[in-house]
Amino acid sequence: MRKMLVAAVSRVLSDVAQKPASRVLVASCNFSNDATFEIKKCDLYRLEEGPPVTTVLTREDGLKYYKMMQTVRRMELKADQLYKQKFIRGFCHLCDGQEACCVGIEAGINPTDHVITSYRAHGLCYTRGLSARSILAELTGRRGGCAKGKGGSMHMYSKNFYGGNGIVGAQGPLGAGIALACKYKENNEVSLTLYGDGAANQGQIHEAFNMAALWKLPCVFICENNRYGMGTAVERAAASTDYYKRGSVIPGLRVDGMDVLCVREATKFATDYCRSGKGPILMELQTYRYHGHSMSDPGVSYRSREEIHDVRSKSDPIMLLKNKMVNNKLASIEELKEIDVEVRKEIEDAAQFATTDPEPPLEEIGHHIYSDSPPFEVRGANQWIKFKSIS
Repeated sequence: MRKMLVAAVSRVLSDVAQKPASRVLVASCNFSNDATFEIKKCDLYRLEEGPPVTTVLTREDGLKYYKMMQTVRRMELKADQLYKQKFIRGFCHLCDGQEACCVGIEAGINPTDHVITSYRAHGLCYTRGLSARSILAELTGRRGGCAKGKGGSMHMYSKNFYGGNGIVGAQGPLGAGIALACKYKENNEVSLTLYGDGAANQGQIHEAFNMAALWKLPCVFICENNRYGMGTAVERAAASTDYYKRGSVIPGLRVDGMDVLCVREATKFATDYCRSGKGPILMELQTYRYHGHSMSDPGVSYRSREEIHDVRSKSDPIMLLKNKMVNNKLASIEELKEIDVEVRKEIEDAAQFATTDPEPPLEEIGHHIYSDSPPFEVRGANQWIKFKSIS
């Protein structure tokens, strides 16, 4: 009996010794379950009331948002590295710096709502439910990618997420079409249609505005204003940079896109507006991208390194959330560092898979043209080459 007691005590002491000191410290902390924060008031257009100026953040939600934003950040930095190592080729547009937009939007909508965006899509791919593993594998063109390695950076899809569109502004009319389907089906769902400040000057965006307003479609048009359309500052490209007013008869609001809580509350407000049957609404998210327009753009020929550093030091979305949580006892520095380590490992594992998984065979080039169709033949580069298409 005495030997059994000694063995049991020994095992307990061994377990405690093996736990990292930080985990013991985290376990001993008394955290708050939630905290109330003041958030920046939105600028309004054709609206009498806007989103609230205070909001509650629970500890559970705060940790979830933090991990999601860190994952998007690390995933984009890893994509940068893989591109420079030539594992990723072709177009690649990164969204690091804009993490509060994709995470805040997802926090403010239902899983059954619909999202369509531009080619700067990796963050939204992740928040819509795709794994970092499947996203990085798609970037490297592997079979384990979310589009079987045939879509690449600009063409990724998941349930209720329609890409990733390579043509500037093309997603505008498509998003309005999704909203038309929602209204036709009377399913109380909303279409969130994202585009950049550069695409805001496209004619097809304004055509989509007109149709959505005319038919009172449940569509939230979201302009991610990161201050530069490719290498051109918004002031040099647009006669009016009040993008939230561009809908003319469509109400709009301008939101701090670097604060995940601001984005969440504004998204809830906008989707509630659409669900009430009032028609479309326009949101401008004021944000910033740390990388250049794409991987072929160093990003410092039209803006200074000092400008980028200034945004990083004062307005970084991850830093802002981290400070809120630590200062209000929703988390500790040690706990957030553990999340950072966990995220780094997840991204490293995903990158390992993305560089070792096989590429899709040529025989599958014609597959998945239709979602549900009997097999049929597809012509290749000339009339004598045929490929079989399987749904």
